[in-house]
Amino acid sequence: MKSTMSASFLAGLLFAALWASASAATKFGVQSVHPLILAEVRFFIAGSGMLLFAYGIQHTKNAWPTATEFRQLTVFALLNTTIYLGAFVLALKQVSAGIGSLSTATNPLFIAMLSALWLRRMPRWNETAGLLLGLLGVGIATYPLLQNSYATVEGILILLGGMISVSAATVYYARIQWRLPNLVINGWQVFLGGLLLLPFTILAAFLDPAAFRNSQFDLRFWTSVFWLIIPVSVAALQLWFYLVRQDPIRASLWLFLCPIFGFVYAYMLIDEPITLFTVIGTTLVIGGLWLGRK
Repeated sequence: MKSTMSASFLAGLLFAALWASASAATKFGVQSVHPLILAEVRFFIAGSGMLLFAYGIQHTKNAWPTATEFRQLTVFALLNTTIYLGAFVLALKQVSAGIGSLSTATNPLFIAMLSALWLRRMPRWNETAGLLLGLLGVGIATYPLLQNSYATVEGILILLGGMISVSAATVYYARIQWRLPNLVINGWQVFLGGLLLLPFTILAAFLDPAAFRNSQFDLRFWTSVFWLIIPVSVAALQLWFYLVRQDPIRASLWLFLCPIFGFVYAYMLIDEPITLFTVIGTTLVIGGLWLGRK
């Protein structure tokens, strides 16, 4: 019993540490290339790699999607990868890594609200209060960064749109009885998400050709891609699946640590400031998460 609790604790701690590192890794990557290039390279390498492993190495049987499943995977990919992660990398060009990590932690609050709307029931008081408290916390933590060019209003709005999209993706995913294995679902939704993002990437190249010409596929870029694929997309998600199998409610509590890790990474690696506003805002977000999940 003690060994299981110890393993769950270590898995949860490692999950929070790895999941929170995505913002800092993205921030490094967008310094070398246009954000959409970073997203496309990550999606195509990660998606094709997972599909190759599932079909070519594991030889997973009865795992080819039907026409209906392809439509479901496409909708999920649009919400979960194209819009959310596309918006995330674009926002990280204008928003600090700490705020990016803090916004990710509000995901359970949006999920609770969208679930209530989808099921046509009035949101519970704690869900509404938790969401408002979380948004207030993000606002307080962001305020001084807006003054010091660590964030822009446009970047915050893009980030908010991405969070709503990924929350809708989670609710959509939960409503479907999936027949396919997790690895196949994840591989297809990441790969399809990259394909759906491609027209927007081409359009961005026409609108801002200088940003694409100045992209540098240097060591910093490839290190960012490697980190976003292996430790974040593969290792952190496997830890998450393990935690959810142990106890879904306890698993969600580890999201509370992500903003703390995120601001520490931003401070140590990117020299972003940690102020009293940061502490108060993060505390409100964690309080909102606790209240919304209560």
